[in-house]
Amino acid sequence: MTPATIVHASQDELAARTAERLAAVLAEAQAARGTASVVLTGGRTGGAVLAALRDATLDWSTIDVYWGDERFLPGGDPERNETLARRELLDHVPVAPDRVHPMAPSDGEYGDDPDAAAEAYAVLLKDVPSFDVCLLGVGEEGHTASIFPHSPAVAETARAVVAVRDCPKPPPTRVSLTLPTIGRAARVWLMTAGASKAEAVAAALADADAADIPAAGARGRQETLWLLDKAAAGEN
Repeated sequence: MTPATIVHASQDELAARTAERLAAVLAEAQAARGTASVVLTGGRTGGAVLAALRDATLDWSTIDVYWGDERFLPGGDPERNETLARRELLDHVPVAPDRVHPMAPSDGEYGDDPDAAAEAYAVLLKDVPSFDVCLLGVGEEGHTASIFPHSPAVAETARAVVAVRDCPKPPPTRVSLTLPTIGRAARVWLMTAGASKAEAVAAALADADAADIPAAGARGRQETLWLLDKAAAGEN
């Protein structure tokens, strides 16, 4: 499916409109099936979207929350995407605790073993045939989730979740969904802002090889949507 692009005037507008769009899709899924599911991302834009989602009219008790990737750090570490999501959204809405599915921290039940944490998350996802929306960020070099250019993760086709070591950005060890797992989502939304992302965005939208620009390989079953501010769209 050919990706679509929506360009907003600013990062603030991008976050606000994306939150509105996400709330509408989740409400539609709840109306159709009684439940909904979303895969969260981190970063400045991801956090802003979550904060803007606090006031949405949703039945939070029937929404399953997953993560696309996680920094393999101790629980509660401010760099963890889970910590960001709880601070910006989950601690402010009546989400059902058993429907929140974080990736294990480095001081959790699997200890300092990111491979075990990845395998445990893959086992969890075996019973999840699809996600309604998978939110993703995009890095300056085109990474998405924790899938970096020319890394083993970008070439992974067999495993649903992998440990990622020696990341070029700190922290070096992470856990990430793979591109085939991201592709199980009905909708994949790639959100990014700023001129430093413009080159990677342009390459991805020009159908770059995923090995070079991993974000180019993130595609949803029904929709692939790039949500940008003007600066990030500047080379399109």
